Amino acid sequence: MWLDAAAWVIQACLTMKTATIRDLRNAFPRVARWIEEGECVEITRSGKPFAQLAPVPPPASGHSPMPDFLARMRENFPDETVSKAPVSIVDYDRGDR
Repeated sequence: MWLDAAAWVIQACLTMKTATIRDLRNAFPRVARWIEEGECVEITRSGKPFAQLAPVPPPASGHSPMPDFLARMRENFPDETVSKAPVSIVDYDRGDR
């Protein structure tokens, strides 16, 4: 008995859920819930599989933290200091406007 139960569990884990076109039309929330849970669903027409619905994979985490440019500047140029106030530099660049 135990071996039969273990074999069924393995089979249940390896088989893909199936749904017919009628299931999609009449009970789509149930099929959508399977997909949301990460299941792939095989769609059959007249008993023959013709499509698979699978969940969208999560987006790759391409987000990287913003670099600290001021810290990098201080690291690369430790001895440079601003000799004039920034306001006076801007006034000089504007000229007689």
